[in-house]
Amino acid sequence: MRLRFLGGAREVTGSCFLVQTDSVRFLVDCGMVQGDRDAPQRNRRRFGFDPRELDFVLLTHAHIDHSGLLPKLVLDGFRGPIYTTDASADLLTVILPDSGHIQESNARRAQQRGRGTAPGERQPLYTVRDAHACLAQVRAVHYDEALAPHADVTCRFRDAGHILGSAILEIVVTEDGDSCKLVFSGDLGQPGRPILRDPVPIADADVLVLESTYGDRLHKDLPATLDEFERIVRRTLLERHGNVIVPAFAVGRTQEILYYLHQLTRQGRLPPLDVFVDSPMATAATRITMDHLALFDTAARQLVDWHAAGDGLPRLRFTASVEESMALDTVRSGALIVSASGMCDAGRIKHHLRHNLGRRESAIVITGFQARGTLGRRLVDGAASVRIFGEDVPVRASVHTLGGFSAHADQAALLAWTDAFRKPPRQTFVVHGEEPAALALAERLQARHGWSVMVPRPGQSVDLPAGKAREMAHA
Repeated sequence: MRLRFLGGAREVTGSCFLVQTDSVRFLVDCGMVQGDRDAPQRNRRRFGFDPRELDFVLLTHAHIDHSGLLPKLVLDGFRGPIYTTDASADLLTVILPDSGHIQESNARRAQQRGRGTAPGERQPLYTVRDAHACLAQVRAVHYDEALAPHADVTCRFRDAGHILGSAILEIVVTEDGDSCKLVFSGDLGQPGRPILRDPVPIADADVLVLESTYGDRLHKDLPATLDEFERIVRRTLLERHGNVIVPAFAVGRTQEILYYLHQLTRQGRLPPLDVFVDSPMATAATRITMDHLALFDTAARQLVDWHAAGDGLPRLRFTASVEESMALDTVRSGALIVSASGMCDAGRIKHHLRHNLGRRESAIVITGFQARGTLGRRLVDGAASVRIFGEDVPVRASVHTLGGFSAHADQAALLAWTDAFRKPPRQTFVVHGEEPAALALAERLQARHGWSVMVPRPGQSVDLPAGKAREMAHA
């Protein structure tokens, strides 16, 4: 059996892993590369395999860096099923068409620019129609349900606690009478955070593929993060009379920010504020989130009940039309605007940044990971000016990074999750982290457990150890 690291190796985006034996070939995730200058070209490259030869795809969750190349995979000939959780399947109906719309818009802008753009960029990577065609191949699976996508493969999706529908994959592959249990962590959530349940502990694996987004650092604790968020909002809106701009991933982070704003208002720490969610995808994702209340933790369900009562709420408005979005850019004070994209590289957030970055009275609140090469990363790194829509925009607004809101497990949480393994995996691969983070986590795993740990390089293939015949453990 062979495992090939086609994406997400020594980088955070573009997760894609190929598992193959003589009888079966399947992918775990098929994500889009984001951030790097060469990302558009990388996303357009041929896959390192023939999509027509794939039997199926297993998708850990709906974020675009894990799902974003699925329509391209179908365009290039993949005809098999794409298995994912019920909630992820619902989210894909929003995320993939939205991505297709972005691809079409980018292609139109490249056509208008003409010179200086590569010919390939003048055609969309895929269209909205292509995204809808891909959705026809998605198959929804319940958490903890046994699935046999192939005669030689069984698997379960376990709750990863990262975003709605996110999953850890337990996969048993049988070859020549022997079997190997692979565990893909997907993206793990930070335990103890509100809304979603904590990641499910896993007891054993022959091969572990573990994410390392924050493998070299710790998050600030949530109470301290909420204190800082409260101070920023009060100072900006009530004292400086500016706006607070929150770039947020439409799926997961936007819903969490709304949760915290409701919590702070409920506790009397903030007065009712004018809060705008300016992202059609975030609006749809919020509706889908409310359709899956069974996946919430107890505190989140209590807050939903309080919200339904309608007392002392933030003045929350979801903008739909382009005209409503543009009107927000005329608001000079008192607005808290949550908008996508979370890394500031596409969507309506760029317009709000263009109108507020140059204002000392405004504040930008970064609440999630910013990949190398993204506009968000440049802001976090302290750029004095940034280029938006061909215009140099000075950065005079205060920029705040609130790591405690992260949907990813930090180093301590990642290590604690591995403590549940009753015996060492025969091989552990650390992925989905920039090289320093992945190497740091690998070193800590070796020191803590004495495990055999590797940080694979992009495109690297490894032969996996065979194990004794086994059946999938019961949930």
